[in-house]
Amino acid sequence: MQIIVNNLVVSYQRVGTGPVALLLHGWADTYHTFDALVDKLSGQYTVVRLDLAGFGGSQPPEGSWNLSDYANFVRDVLQKIAIMPNDITLLIGHSNGGAIAIDATSKGILKPKKLILIASSGIREDSVRKTAIGAIAKVGKVATLVLPKKYKLSIRNKFYNKVGSDFLIAEHMQGTFLKIVSEDVRHDAEKLSVPTCLIYGELDMSTPPVYGQLLQQSIEGSVLNVVQNADHFVHQSYTEEVYKLIREFDRA
Repeated sequence: MQIIVNNLVVSYQRVGTGPVALLLHGWADTYHTFDALVDKLSGQYTVVRLDLAGFGGSQPPEGSWNLSDYANFVRDVLQKIAIMPNDITLLIGHSNGGAIAIDATSKGILKPKKLILIASSGIREDSVRKTAIGAIAKVGKVATLVLPKKYKLSIRNKFYNKVGSDFLIAEHMQGTFLKIVSEDVRHDAEKLSVPTCLIYGELDMSTPPVYGQLLQQSIEGSVLNVVQNADHFVHQSYTEEVYKLIREFDRA
């Protein structure tokens, strides 16, 4: 479905019944990244997912946005479809969607009861990522970065080595890209008081598991799960395992 929010066309989907689970995708991706996971979650939740401004079926913003701009955009979309910030039971963010979720929750823009961060980005230490990638490559477990399926054939490896394939540059979003990659979410993460579950892929070279460790240190009481043999798109390749982790965390 499409609606107009703040003069932007926005594509979104709302399926299922029960408590609200809001899903936010990563950079240069669309809400379809969650297709397999939504098939499972929609049996227990009202699942809401949207294409963030500038991606998929949603129009790009007029200017360059930061994480808080995206957080406010998500809030406004939800209000347009009669979902208030404190109606969210689970806020699930993948990669840049996780960084947006941290920003939105720490500032009270969204007020979920629980937070699920899947391969969340937002750690801006190049040395950390390089060390993690070196350790993975040394044992021969990873050869290449994995891009969203939609972009494998249509985009020519135009990405910043510093931040990995999740931050593949969209030609029309470079100003926003530069703002977002300058933001480190750890200070905001320290402010979180909601139960938080971190899920990372063992072989993720875009947002390696050490990012999860750093966020776990920042978020009091958070739990970290590392899925063996999984890459950046752990929710696609290990959907059943990710689904079980989400359900177990929600029931706890």
